This record gives sequence, C-alpha cells and structure tokens, in this order.
Amino acid sequence: MFPHKSPGKNALRALLCAISLVCTGSLAQWLPVRLTDPGDGMLDLSEHLLEHRGILPVPIVITEPAVGYGGGLVGIFFDKPLGDALKTSLGETGKAVPPNITAVGALGTENGTRGAFIGHRHTWQADRYRYLGALGKVDARLDYYGLLNKARAYQLDGVGLMQQLQARAGETDWFFGPRYAWLKVNPAFGDGWPADLDGRPLREVRIGRLSLVGSHDTRDNIFTPTDGHFVEAELVAASPQLGGTSSYQQVNLRGFDWIPMGKPFILALRGDVQTSRGDIPFFAKPFVNLRGIPAVRYQDNNAAVAEVELWWQATPRWSLLGFTGAGRAWGRRDTFSQAETVSTVGAGFRYLIARKLGLHAGIDFATGPEGRAFYIQVGSPWR
Repeated sequence: MFPHKSPGKNALRALLCAISLVCTGSLAQWLPVRLTDPGDGMLDLSEHLLEHRGILPVPIVITEPAVGYGGGLVGIFFDKPLGDALKTSLGETGKAVPPNITAVGALGTENGTRGAFIGHRHTWQADRYRYLGALGKVDARLDYYGLLNKARAYQLDGVGLMQQLQARAGETDWFFGPRYAWLKVNPAFGDGWPADLDGRPLREVRIGRLSLVGSHDTRDNIFTPTDGHFVEAELVAASPQLGGTSSYQQVNLRGFDWIPMGKPFILALRGDVQTSRGDIPFFAKPFVNLRGIPAVRYQDNNAAVAEVELWWQATPRWSLLGFTGAGRAWGRRDTFSQAETVSTVGAGFRYLIARKLGLHAGIDFATGPEGRAFYIQVGSPWR
C-alpha cells in the first residue's frame, strides 16, 4: 500500500523555512498583535487561545506511514474562554483545569482513508469527576502482515463509540472508573481472505468491551509536560453480552515520566505493555506503537514498547530533542523469546508556540526498519 519513503525534500524544506521565518520574527512583525508575545515579539498563540470565544478551527496534519500523508480540520468549542477556566480552577484547587470541550472533525489521507468524529470532555466539582465521550465513522485502508509476514491490503469500514467516566479518589491524584467501547466494522481484503486467518471471511465484526480504568496523573502541564508522570492501567472484557460478536480479555499498562535534569535538559521515559487472550479480531490486536514504525506493522496477541527521549532547551523558545525506542509483538506467531525486537531512532525540534500554556509544537524525524518518516507534533507525542 503506502510506500515507506522519506518526505519530499522540497516540501519539507519549504515547511521548515516558513516555520523559521515566522517564529524567528522575520515575519512576526506582520502578524496581529494578538498573535505575538509582547515580551520578545515572537509568534505566540497564548492570548489567542486564552481569550478565544466560539468555535476554534484547528487544522490536522497527518504523516503516519501506515496511511500516507493527509489532513483534516477540527472545530473545537470551549464552554468558556480557556483563560477564564484556568484562572477559576487555579483559584479553587491550585491546579489548572481546562474548560469543557466539544470537538467535531473530519480527515482524509492519500491512500483513501477517511474519517469523521465528534467528542466531548467534561469535568465537574473542580475536576473531581471526568467524562470523555466520542462517536466516529471510519473507512481505513491498512496492511495486514499476519503469520506470513507479508503485506496484505485490507479495508475497515464502520462506526464506533466510546464512553468513559472517572472519579478522583479523595484528595489524591488517582482516578478510577469504567470505560465502554463499541465498534462495528466490515473488514474486506482486496485479494481474498488470508489463509492464516482462521475460519471463513468475516462480513461484519462487532466489538463490545467494558474496561475498569485506573490512572495516576501528576503532570505539570497537560499539553507539553516537563515534570511529573502519568500512569494508567486498564482491565478489559469483551463479549456478546456487551454488544460484540466475540469474547476476549485484555490488560493494558502504560506510563510516562518526565524528569528535569538541570535547567536546560529534560529526560522523558515511556513504557507500554498490552496483553490479550481469547477471540480478539485481527485488526484489534496490540501492536508496536513507535515513531518511525507504521501503525499495526508489528502486531500480535501481545505487544510491549519502551522509549526514551532527551530534551535540550537551547533558547527560551527553541528546543532540540533526540529519542530512541524498541518494541516487540508476540503470541500467535512467535513466543516472546523468538519474537523480533524492532527499534527506532530519531530527532526533532520544538517551538514554544503558546508560552502561557506551556504548549510546544514542532517536527520529529524517525528511522525504523521500514525506512524514514516525519511527524508534525503539537504537544506531547505520548497520549
């Protein structure tokens, strides 16, 4: 399907040039005052984001190798200006809590993948209760590798929803609650159903799964953390009684940690382990998720990844970073000891695009077993 190749040099050079001109001030003098920082005169979206009312249009730039280059647009609606919500929450709890947010968006990529969604995030009682819900439709074009380790193009056309409600445990940073997800898709292979997928071709697959989720969150910033950690554990059960066509169980553990290493350096660590058993559909199995590796390329009943990243804040606005990671998928095709360990390495840069929010944006370049890729990043790449 999508050829794993490096980005076009001319397009990438033009993008980097535009970023440099605007952010270094060469073009900042032509920007509205609201889009510059009065302290250094540089491009800064703090005031625009803090004071914005109504719907905020946000472009999406997609560079994921599994689906190709693409983009989209999201309309974000805040129930109150971001600045007012943060001031209110800081006064009540001492912690910055974003306002309630509704988002509606659509996207598409060069390989024919299309999608549309609506989502809502809500908090009550000074962030004691958190709700997250989403509804979406997708027509995804991906590759299945399976036991033969050979790319087979397939399509997933369907709809899905997710509902989650969590409550804070006392005055701690622990949150617990249920998460329900439902998905109905019609998987189709262009050249016939693969022989290594047991049974007859699946005309319709439904997944109904209920999870118990526990998380601990001490991040100093939800956009681009520089200190603290986020840890989440999820126990999953899927069954026909929950609206699906198959039964399986899954355990997901993930954690991120940001460690200041003196003023100019930040060490970031990431770990992610997913295990499953039972009749889990082939497209829903865990996979190695790393920058530099196409999504769902290395996939099996279980997957684990580890990643480390080092930031250097070269100037108050600009930062450079390097990262490396490794992952392994095992279970049906190979045992853990037999499974291939795939690794990536990369580097990138960040620009402090909204100083008052601590929001950074930039580009990462990564190299993996299939070649090179680049990623447009707004905020942390770990979510």
